[in-house]
Amino acid sequence: MKQDSKTAIGRRDVLRALGAGAGVAVTAAAPLATAAKADSETGDEKRKARYQANSKEVQTFYRVNRYPS
Repeated sequence: MKQDSKTAIGRRDVLRALGAGAGVAVTAAAPLATAAKADSETGDEKRKARYQANSKEVQTFYRVNRYPS
């Protein structure tokens, strides 16, 4: 009989390698995400009102999404 010198890579081995690679990528990206979200606002800025009912965008939203009567 003839023996193949190639090593066969199974489907499960490929999926296992992809899963491990994805886990490493998420773990490596976590410190970058927390560094980008550094606390740049003061306490007063965090508590300020951001919703403005009379702004152009809010009025357009209500006008467009109004139910027909």
